[in-house]
Amino acid sequence: MTVALSPVARAWRRWRRPRDLRVPRTPVDVEDANRRFLMYGVMPLWFVPAVADWLMHRRTRIEETSGTRESAVHALMMTEAGVPVAMALLARVNPLVLSVMGGAAVAHGATALWDVSLATGEREVRPVEQHIHSFLEVLPLSAMAFTCCLHWDQVRATLRGGDRPEDWRLLPKDNPLPARYLAAIGLGIGAFVVLPYAEEMRRCVRAARARKAV
Repeated sequence: MTVALSPVARAWRRWRRPRDLRVPRTPVDVEDANRRFLMYGVMPLWFVPAVADWLMHRRTRIEETSGTRESAVHALMMTEAGVPVAMALLARVNPLVLSVMGGAAVAHGATALWDVSLATGEREVRPVEQHIHSFLEVLPLSAMAFTCCLHWDQVRATLRGGDRPEDWRLLPKDNPLPARYLAAIGLGIGAFVVLPYAEEMRRCVRAARARKAV
């Protein structure tokens, strides 16, 4: 089976069939300005504190202290942030997507508190690292706030309980985000989030195995 004829490729083409959303370089109204800042401001901002936090973990030698337990919590937080981000980027924003975003933001905040409680008992958590955590905790809420501003009709529908069947279905966007933008964000997440924390987990697992072998 060729890639072009695979079920995944056919499903992607169905989702990409409508015309891409156009975001003007010079915002002409508040909606364009909000969308542009969300796409090119809030989303890339996630990469900087994520790498900085990974560097703090490496500097304090997480593999010799809290180890795989804390690294697994980091993976959980990435999932809590990544799932709603993927839904908002690819799917139509409706009560289902907004509910997942809200629930994930609450879960992310609770997991972040658990993460700090676990870390402070095992290794040194410096003020700089705590400040980095502040950025990572507020970014999901910022993304949700901008998304709500852009889709206030769906916010109202969510507050009313979403009485239409399509309110609780995962649907393709009427106008998908540009494929080049999605590819760039995907590469950024892979390079600045997934790879560093995969390397962290690898170090923690290796150190744990070495301790057991002694």
